[in-house]
Amino acid sequence: MDQRPTPAAAEPRPASPPRRRTRILALPEARWALAALVLFLLALPPYLLDAPAWLWGPLFAATYATGGWEPGWEGLKALKDKTLDVDLLMVVAALGAAAIGQVLDGALLIVIFATSGALEAVATARTADSVRGLLDLAPATATRVGPDDAEETVDAARLAIGDVILVRPGERVGADGRVLDGASEIDQATITGEPLPVTKRTGDEVFAGTVNGTGALRVRVDRDPSDSVIARIVQMVEEASATKAPTQLFIEKIEQRYSIGMVLATLAVFAVPLAFGDTLQAALLRAMTFMIVASPCAVVLSTMPPLLSAIANAGRHGVLAKSAVVMERLAQVDTVALDKTGTLTEGTPYVTDIRPLPDGGLDEHTLLGLAAAAEHASEHPLARAVVAAARERGLRLTAAEDFTSVPGRGVTATIDGREVRVGSPALLADLAGQGAGAEREVRALEDAGRTAVVVLRDGVPVGLLGIADRLRTDAAATIAALTRLTGRAPVLLTGDNERAAERLAAEVGITDVRARLLPQDKVAAVRQWEAEGRRVLVVGDGVNDAPALAAAHCGIAMGRAGSDLALETADAVVVRDELTAIPAVVRLSRTARRLVVQNLAIAAVFIAALVTWDLAGTLPLPLGVAGHEGSTVIVGLNGLRLLREAAWPRGTDS
Repeated sequence: MDQRPTPAAAEPRPASPPRRRTRILALPEARWALAALVLFLLALPPYLLDAPAWLWGPLFAATYATGGWEPGWEGLKALKDKTLDVDLLMVVAALGAAAIGQVLDGALLIVIFATSGALEAVATARTADSVRGLLDLAPATATRVGPDDAEETVDAARLAIGDVILVRPGERVGADGRVLDGASEIDQATITGEPLPVTKRTGDEVFAGTVNGTGALRVRVDRDPSDSVIARIVQMVEEASATKAPTQLFIEKIEQRYSIGMVLATLAVFAVPLAFGDTLQAALLRAMTFMIVASPCAVVLSTMPPLLSAIANAGRHGVLAKSAVVMERLAQVDTVALDKTGTLTEGTPYVTDIRPLPDGGLDEHTLLGLAAAAEHASEHPLARAVVAAARERGLRLTAAEDFTSVPGRGVTATIDGREVRVGSPALLADLAGQGAGAEREVRALEDAGRTAVVVLRDGVPVGLLGIADRLRTDAAATIAALTRLTGRAPVLLTGDNERAAERLAAEVGITDVRARLLPQDKVAAVRQWEAEGRRVLVVGDGVNDAPALAAAHCGIAMGRAGSDLALETADAVVVRDELTAIPAVVRLSRTARRLVVQNLAIAAVFIAALVTWDLAGTLPLPLGVAGHEGSTVIVGLNGLRLLREAAWPRGTDS
């Protein structure tokens, strides 16, 4: 396939599509609130100037209708289900104020109440926008290639698993799949967060919505468009937005009892002064004021805006919390347990050591080139690591003949007329003691936590290669940040051997290492900590991590290398595969929890102060309305602070 840049490749790469934002006036709550405000402002001047009632009365009536019909109707439907809604109480209080001649005060209550409801709707819409914007990354169409190489432009949503698509230079990839033919660089920062384009060749995975570079690629579709990485992100966060945290559930549970108690208290505030000779209007005004200031609107709005804002912000930075419950639980963790392969490491083997043997007569480059030539036709992960290492060094590979592979032992090929064998140290057993020097090197590599690969030419050991999994560059910084956050160092839970686990743990600063663990052993460790009263966060990526992810107080899966089971089981997913995102989302969740506590404190102070003022003195209704609705607006805006870009923690500092 011709890999030369086409004219399209010379054009600048398409920028990420602008994130769709719901227009505020597209929300019905916002339109009704604006209408109520405009009508109120139109009615205010003639009312204050003592104009005839026919001039300002219809305008105030329209204010009540536009701002109060929706919460009133929802409240009546809730009442039909034997549920007393706070919104209905607010509408009743406004109508009660109007009934005793306080038309302006009731209208003001309706306007402010409608405005606070609109703010909540805007917060929910912004959360959804930040997630749905990811759908814009996927192209609407794709070029499908038929069996006879015929090309047709089709709707990307109609692609099926097994279809082959052509991705030209500068185009966005139309579906998740694997490269069948071609080579190019893919800018996949929008999905994985990698700052530099990633080289993609035959067999490599690509994601829908990522941008192709200068080469053309043929890609086999491996996932249905509805199951792509982008679609999963949208689905998980939309599900998260629909859930409620334990704090919110607790508040809603007491809200019903509180509302009933408030109605009874309002009746008492009205009846008792009336029985002691107070006038009907004064008693009713005090009762209406009490109903307004005692309503727990600010309390109800204290919890979900901060948590939903945190979910949206984390989603924009590649961490998908599946529910508000998860965001609240993340704030509680005090113990972190991490898997090794694919979590602290990249999950991809690479060549770390090239050790020619004295009797082999080869230098490092020749040894690596010989091994890579023999391994070139193999699909084994270690073979791919050897070939990749040779390519990184720019080595020219000699063509191999008579290639054969024996599972568990290695490969054999003829190169320049000589037999070359590359494989496990088991090959040395065939030498009847002639490979003593090679065996010493094998032990040295294994003691260092490497996997040893032996290279023989014509039956003589000529060198060894050491292969290991690559430690993530941000692993040590992440461990340090998690230690500062929780007050104790994380624990390493791995099925790998003790030497490899302890070597890696020493590099990143972990002292508690549990190695050679089966899935049930990881679960047992988590349950033991939970029985001690700890709140455990488990971070993993594989099928063997899924039981521990499910058993933990909270589980986070690494998205790029994670198995489907781990991704489904985990409470949150790090889509961009950045370890530093884990302490960042924990810190964000703790900030959200602090805002919830702040909101509850603000609401409680306002309610207590206003109720005391109304019962002990004479609280003017307008001031009661302003104080009550003002506190509701304050807690709403306080929660929305976490939508800001600056709210996402930077780096790994705690």
